[in-house]
Amino acid sequence: MLLGLGSGRAASAFVRALGARVGQGLRVRGVPTSEATAALAREVGITLAALDEGVLDLTVDGADEVDPRLDLIKGYGGALVRERIVAAASRRLVILVGEEKLVPVLGARGRLPVEVIPFGCPLAMRELSALGCRPSLRTSGGRPFVSDNGNWIVDCGVRAIEAPAAFARDLKAVPGIVDAGLFLGMASLVLVATANGMRELQPGAGCR
Repeated sequence: MLLGLGSGRAASAFVRALGARVGQGLRVRGVPTSEATAALAREVGITLAALDEGVLDLTVDGADEVDPRLDLIKGYGGALVRERIVAAASRRLVILVGEEKLVPVLGARGRLPVEVIPFGCPLAMRELSALGCRPSLRTSGGRPFVSDNGNWIVDCGVRAIEAPAAFARDLKAVPGIVDAGLFLGMASLVLVATANGMRELQPGAGCR
């Protein structure tokens, strides 16, 4: 199989478990969504692949918010652009989360990451404010946080996003914004870890 390997805590746990299966003889190749995931995959013995090797059978990733329609907010880890590309190149996207990531409406946790080109950041910040966000440049060690793509991340303070599709279009229309953490209509399956086991959420089917 050709798999997309997500980023973040839940995805890293999956990569480690997958590496253990590879050690037992499972034959897979993985396309990582971040440099950190690539390093972890190499560490646990997973052969890396590139997007030009074909359509991915499956991507397994995490999320920061999941609403009842299985729309997502992603990007708290800063890998949202590559996560979207790998997910879009896959036949299925499986999301791994804990119950605390389930929200009644996107934006409930008050944060939406946006990746911006550094040159366009001043304009993007002004336009984000005009759209009702409270933009804040993410920093690390006193300097702007730099994504694997060489861009900056702006964390937008948001309220409940009642019309996420329209809001996503507005964000994408701002010059300098590369992508935003709204992943709409992309998840094929969400697996929710609970104190009593695992719940499955599927689009239009609810949980079981």
